[in-house]
Amino acid sequence: MAEQSLPGPGALVVVRSLIYFVVFYVVTALYLVLGSWLLIGPRSWAMKGLEVHGRTCVWLLRLICGTKLEVRGRENLPKTGCLVISKHQSAWDTFGLISLFRDPAIVLKDELKWIPFYGWFCVKFEHILVKREKASAALKSMIRDAKQRISINREVVIFPEGTRTIPGAPPDYKPGYVALYEALGVVTVPLALNSGLFWPRRSLWRYPGTIVVEFLPALPPGLPRAEFRSRIESAIEAASTRLIEEAARSPSPPPLALAYRRAHAG
Repeated sequence: MAEQSLPGPGALVVVRSLIYFVVFYVVTALYLVLGSWLLIGPRSWAMKGLEVHGRTCVWLLRLICGTKLEVRGRENLPKTGCLVISKHQSAWDTFGLISLFRDPAIVLKDELKWIPFYGWFCVKFEHILVKREKASAALKSMIRDAKQRISINREVVIFPEGTRTIPGAPPDYKPGYVALYEALGVVTVPLALNSGLFWPRRSLWRYPGTIVVEFLPALPPGLPRAEFRSRIESAIEAASTRLIEEAARSPSPPPLALAYRRAHAG
């Protein structure tokens, strides 16, 4: 399903998207600069600022672009430290998911920390920064940091494909999430979503509709590696496909959902 072959957006989508693009980056810059004093305060204050920023941008997306948010399965997320394995389709995921957790520690690439303000805050939030070019050392460091975050009841959130993927594209799960599962020994929650339909990667366009985030039933610790991997990946992929199909049946489906429906017709 090639992104470049999709039909162009309508005029209203273009206008709304461009307005949101400007507003989003102005709001984000203001939060980063005016909130820079949080870099020297307690981490909990900085995390609250991150949550407020996420909620603000989600609200503005609904106000300007007509893109709503629906959260399903909140009861599947424990109130203690856990591992969350999440689908990753859009830049939306990096801020839209934040307010759905108590105190998330997200696994990110280490080079982000060098971005002024944004990177400094990633360090302040004590996200888990991984040097991906040093595979063995990176894995040990990731596990060590994840254990520390779990010990203070934070949620460790990892995007196992390592990058944003087109909705409906064949999955490409990297093995790092399995190593985390085995090392942490905590409940693991699969997370499916359809954000890439409404905020496509490498695109300025923001489509109206409903982004659905679904926390799936948790898996217990201690499962055999092959069984865990099979259950996690099949659960996330099946639920993400279902969410695409739901969007395709909506009165005004986004282009990627329509393309998926045409590709799988019959």
